[in-house]
Amino acid sequence: MRVLLELIRIIVLFAIVGTILGGLLSNIYLEIGINTEKFGWMGFTAVFILIFVLYRNKWQFSGWYKGKGREKLPKRFSQVLIFSSISLLLLPPVLSFIF
Repeated sequence: MRVLLELIRIIVLFAIVGTILGGLLSNIYLEIGINTEKFGWMGFTAVFILIFVLYRNKWQFSGWYKGKGREKLPKRFSQVLIFSSISLLLLPPVLSFIF
């Protein structure tokens, strides 16, 4: 039962936080004149990567599931994911300017 509750919690967290951050990012991109239909997917991918890192390093320890496999991502892997996410966030303005 705890696994099911944790799965529902993960889905809700990703849906709510992803929607809020994705909508905010979309508004920011529109304000600075970026075509969100063409380049918006990069920003949304970055948002979900950041949420994944945040979940694996912080949120999973405050949930219902207490079994095996509850460990943080390796520090180097977290850094690579965060750097990739930031790169994906900054890429649409650059590509919009070039193209």
